[in-house]
Amino acid sequence: MTTPLVPGRISPQRSVPSHIVRPEYVGKKRPVEGVLGDVHDTETIERVRVASRIAAQALEEIGKRVEPGVTTDELDRIGHEFLLDHGAYPSTLGYKGYPKSLCSSLNEVICHGIPDDTVLSDGDIVNIDITAYKDGVHGDTNATFLSGNVAEENRLLVERTHEATMRAIKACRPGRQINVIGRVIESYAKRFGYGVVRDFTGHGVGPEFHSGLIIPHYDDPRATTVMEPGMVFTIEPMITLGGVEYDLWEDGWTAVTADRSWTAQFEHTLVITDSGAEILTLP
Repeated sequence: MTTPLVPGRISPQRSVPSHIVRPEYVGKKRPVEGVLGDVHDTETIERVRVASRIAAQALEEIGKRVEPGVTTDELDRIGHEFLLDHGAYPSTLGYKGYPKSLCSSLNEVICHGIPDDTVLSDGDIVNIDITAYKDGVHGDTNATFLSGNVAEENRLLVERTHEATMRAIKACRPGRQINVIGRVIESYAKRFGYGVVRDFTGHGVGPEFHSGLIIPHYDDPRATTVMEPGMVFTIEPMITLGGVEYDLWEDGWTAVTADRSWTAQFEHTLVITDSGAEILTLP
């Protein structure tokens, strides 16, 4: 049995050169969200595609460095520097006071883990969630990576969470209600006795980091919004080996499963097209 995680030491906030444009919320307590809509024109979608590609490339670079002995703070440095090198701002840095340039969620951490001096061990799994802000829009993505030799049960959880994400994306098309997304994810996860987290969702993304659109990953009959061409949002299921209840650490961000069961997550930003959905967060 792995020892439950405890908070590590957080290094000072990384700097961003003045020529890189910040989102409006940096330096404020709350962002302005839910006012710019979820359906965007071709020009805006093209900008989201560029930001999303940068985020996906950053995620790919970080993933290459996931191995036993590396700290989550070092992974944050890699992601931070990659985004800056590509003229993008790390969207999480300063969002509602969040202190780092990505989220690193190990093992029983569902989401929003803060990078610190925690060292990855052999057998850990770690979700890296990174968002790039460039030319006035955000591109948001995450993936769960394996550190060293991961136990079969946990490796399968990661594989199946990715599969659930891709199945949900394939189910998206104009005219369908967004509850089809959660229905597909939950029905697949239930085959293996997994839990699907309800309290954290996908969201509309674009000019706003989080627009008003909510994407549940479980079968929620209330999610009746109809998909239409030009709608941009994330699908990012968090799937656990146990229950779906969570505890929040004192930092106000790190959410861990109440039963300390391990959890995996994947995320893509996508746009609804005339015939289906296009993934924008591809490297």
